[in-house]
Amino acid sequence: QVQLVESGGGFVQAGGSLRLSCAASGRYISTYGMAWFRPAPGKEREFVAALHWSGGDTYYADSMKGRFTISGDNAKNTVSLQMSSLKPEDADVYYCAADITGRSLTRPTYEASYNYWGQGTQVTVSS
Repeated sequence: QVQLVESGGGFVQAGGSLRLSCAASGRYISTYGMAWFRPAPGKEREFVAALHWSGGDTYYADSMKGRFTISGDNAKNTVSLQMSSLKPEDADVYYCAADITGRSLTRPTYEASYNYWGQGTQVTVSS
């Protein structure tokens, strides 16, 4: 079993920054990559950003490119999301996800590529 715990959410004014963090724990945990998602109309979750440990490849949703940066530490099983130039439409609950099967290596933006999820952390952006 893998547990993911997010932190770092909060309130910020438009144009400001926040840093989200996620720590994974569990017996014999080994992940291929980790990612961040948020809820979206019409589907369960919308892709935000992903990181592969092998090669350090990163992926971003188009609307986040240039504003968000994902980083992490494979040895510690932690991943962070630095969010800058935040907009009111970025306000949401952000979920951390972990892939232990390798599916995200070919489909990093797909929700179904990830096996474990955190409880989410709330980000509020005022205009």
